[in-house]
Amino acid sequence: MPNILWVDDEIDMLKGHLLFLEGKGYAITTCNNGADALDLVQETAFDAVFLDENMPGLSGLETLEKIKDLVPELPVVMITKSEEEQIMEMAIGSKIADYLIKPVNPNQVLLSLKKILDGRQLVSQAATRGYQQEFGRLTMDMQQLRTWEEWATFYKKLLQWELKLDESPEEGLKGVLASQKKEANELFARFIANNYQQWFSGSERPMLSHELVGKVVAPQLRQGEKVFFLVMDNLRYDQWLAIKPVLSPYFHHKEEGLYNSILPSATQYARNALFAGMMPADIKASQPQYWVEDHEEGSKNQFEGELLDAQLVKLGLGDKKSVYQKVTNLRGANRLYDTIHQHKNADVLTVVYNFVDALSHAKTDTEVVRELASDDSAYRRLVKTWLEGSPLLKMLQWASQQGFTVVLTTDHGTVNVHRPSKVVGTKHLTTNLRYKSGNGMSYQSKHSFVVKDPNKIGLPKQHIADECIFALSDLFYVYPNRYNHFVQYYRNTYQHGGVSLEELIIPYAVLTAK
Repeated sequence: MPNILWVDDEIDMLKGHLLFLEGKGYAITTCNNGADALDLVQETAFDAVFLDENMPGLSGLETLEKIKDLVPELPVVMITKSEEEQIMEMAIGSKIADYLIKPVNPNQVLLSLKKILDGRQLVSQAATRGYQQEFGRLTMDMQQLRTWEEWATFYKKLLQWELKLDESPEEGLKGVLASQKKEANELFARFIANNYQQWFSGSERPMLSHELVGKVVAPQLRQGEKVFFLVMDNLRYDQWLAIKPVLSPYFHHKEEGLYNSILPSATQYARNALFAGMMPADIKASQPQYWVEDHEEGSKNQFEGELLDAQLVKLGLGDKKSVYQKVTNLRGANRLYDTIHQHKNADVLTVVYNFVDALSHAKTDTEVVRELASDDSAYRRLVKTWLEGSPLLKMLQWASQQGFTVVLTTDHGTVNVHRPSKVVGTKHLTTNLRYKSGNGMSYQSKHSFVVKDPNKIGLPKQHIADECIFALSDLFYVYPNRYNHFVQYYRNTYQHGGVSLEELIIPYAVLTAK
């Protein structure tokens, strides 16, 4: 039975309220002054306190402050006749759980208690009921998806349920949703295999990586906005939904959408295409000095700033002052934050931030990270917690203060892989676990989206016989040599480069300063 303390110097006038709450199953303790209330909260474990603001002796606000010193986690509801804004602000600043204006009726009090004591459970129960009712419709809907836009809308629905069920203790139901998502990924992979190549021969298609700057960043610049262009490497759509509330105090959400990463959904290809405004084969053909092949030494993304500047010129925005920065570790992040004021007059300040990508790779190599990011839900929480304490959030706050419009996006997502698929080839094959390119490969066709001519999907090739294979759903490629060892090592790790909802359907957002 929940134990409630009600503190009011006119407590005798509230007998009707007290009887009503007792009838609803609450145990009520009363007192008529702040001093006695402080003694009671030290002697008894209460679940919530109702506190009158206007009392002789210790005022309600003074009592509230002392209660929070004694029992910081105890929810306190302030009840007052006053509608003064200053009192409301002081109470809210003291972290009250709710604020009620007299006269209050018993149902108001009951609702407040339910929000405080049962809110999480009620939300969880509603999510559970809602998903159970929606399950059949989702199963039928996914069989009828014919366009990329329909797939993007369906993916949004799946993630909305995934985030709602994060609050639910129903592990069995989460397992059902995971199975449904796996089935959706199998169907989406088939959709991509049937349609992706046609997107490069005049067929209607979604916005792809190389089109984002022209379609999203350029319009902001043409409107005279200063743009903080933030590319968070490897940020999935569900992770964007998780961090979105962290940014809401500083930004209005002007525009938000989804687009499709190119294949391979890997940094070398997708992010270079993003900054160049052209597909990798076109980069190699027209700007070969900025293209580094898979087998060549050195960073594959070392010319992103140059590619972006060239694209801005092509878009008629060559007169805009462009600054490019890349952050790969905490030291670099702090260094950029310390000097970011030097770029306040930039027309477009581009920051590539590698933390989320580094985190996904760390899950492969580091046991502690494997435990912290054990599944998608834990991964989302970890990304949100990181952002809340990171230099990046400080940079975004600075951008808001300086009046920048923030365009936030990523280059590709990542998927938690579980099932191995054997591939045989020469030592010159690419090392990525989700895609392979080269010649003379032996593989299981049913596990792959096979492209016999990479040029037809905008990719360069080294030899005339080269082909590409992209792993579907949650599969990952493993060589026969030490097969079992590598299966165990890479299973349940986050990888990218292949075909899945998580890797390919990725977010962008346009945020304006509050």
